[in-house]
Amino acid sequence: MQMRALLTLLAALLLAACGFQLRGAQPLPFASLYVPAETWEVGALLKRSIRALGGTELPDAAQEAQAVFALIGEAREKVILSLSATGRVREYQLRYRVAYKVNDRKGGEYVAPTEIVLVRDISFSDERVLAKEQEEALLYRDMQNDMVQQILRRLAAARIER
Repeated sequence: MQMRALLTLLAALLLAACGFQLRGAQPLPFASLYVPAETWEVGALLKRSIRALGGTELPDAAQEAQAVFALIGEAREKVILSLSATGRVREYQLRYRVAYKVNDRKGGEYVAPTEIVLVRDISFSDERVLAKEQEEALLYRDMQNDMVQQILRRLAAARIER
């Protein structure tokens, strides 16, 4: 028992000594960023996440911002993944696509047009249609949250000349 406690303590000390640290949220390289939240649902989530990060202002007009986030396109797709022997759908693949770019006020590119595609698989049953619709809505909501996090990581990696 004492040997196990000693080994656990030794492992914890080694892990702390190696400099391991969880990656925290990266600040955005923009002093201000205009995000048109009223045009798409994820825009509001993106604005909320940027506010939580701090360090980047979110002006109400594109003319007041250092960078302008532009949504090029957003799409949800539901594709049949597999069928049963009787020809009924057994699985769907849900896809969520967002294409965007980030420019300065003069039209220069901070982030070139980029498309992010998220994919989730969902089983389907004719007997549980309502439950599967709710599951699908939850998966799309989860994909929206993942999309915001991926966009934030890509924005944080953007290189700007100051």
